[in-house]
Amino acid sequence: MTLDFWAKTNGTWINAISVILGTTGGILLKHHLPLRMQRIITQGVALITLFIGFQMAGSLLQVKNSRVDGVVLGLLAIIIGGLLGEWWQLEERLYSVGEFLKARFQKSGYFTEGFVAGSLLFCVGPMTLIGSLNNGLTGNNALLVLKAVMDGITSIALSSSFGIGVGFSSLVIVVYQGGVSLLAGFLVQSLPDPAHDSHLLLITGVGGLTIIGLGCNLLEVSQVRVASFLPALIVAPLLYFFVAIAK
Repeated sequence: MTLDFWAKTNGTWINAISVILGTTGGILLKHHLPLRMQRIITQGVALITLFIGFQMAGSLLQVKNSRVDGVVLGLLAIIIGGLLGEWWQLEERLYSVGEFLKARFQKSGYFTEGFVAGSLLFCVGPMTLIGSLNNGLTGNNALLVLKAVMDGITSIALSSSFGIGVGFSSLVIVVYQGGVSLLAGFLVQSLPDPAHDSHLLLITGVGGLTIIGLGCNLLEVSQVRVASFLPALIVAPLLYFFVAIAK
């Protein structure tokens, strides 16, 4: 059965709308909370972000059928990907998009920080990839709807501190998740079993490391250049592929 455009991407649209609604609620809530309460909300989100990141990073320990340990592959992927990200100046480019939108929609505040944090948090993770694959292949949007609820709640907390920029991360959700859903027919040829595929486990683990970096940034204990590590999500499965064929 051939799925139409809506059937393949409805989970993505629901997810984007949930972030927009959550951001709206967070902005309304912001005006009724003192600064210290806004800060504690951000810290709460940061702690949950760290928990999710560590849980995802644990996928590196599950990588099988490789002569090289999954943690080692993750280390190589994060370093090579980080170097590529710095070479391509991904951090600066993502922030420039945020600044471009800020100049048109919010002249002051933490628009860019909210846009970047939301884009990374909502688009890096196994639920994004697996949910988009399921939606695009079978029309099943259950995983993306669950993700939409989680992202909506998180966007309330983030936007109460960072403002409307969080809502604009919905544009990234539409482009990335929607793109994966539409390309699912091609991706499934290399990921026949998305839930247990070693390539995906590596992507999940490396994605978890980037999420940990984001959590540290939200807690203001460091300034990890998270966007620069995004190429590692592509480098990771390529490394596994080359190791596998070298057997």
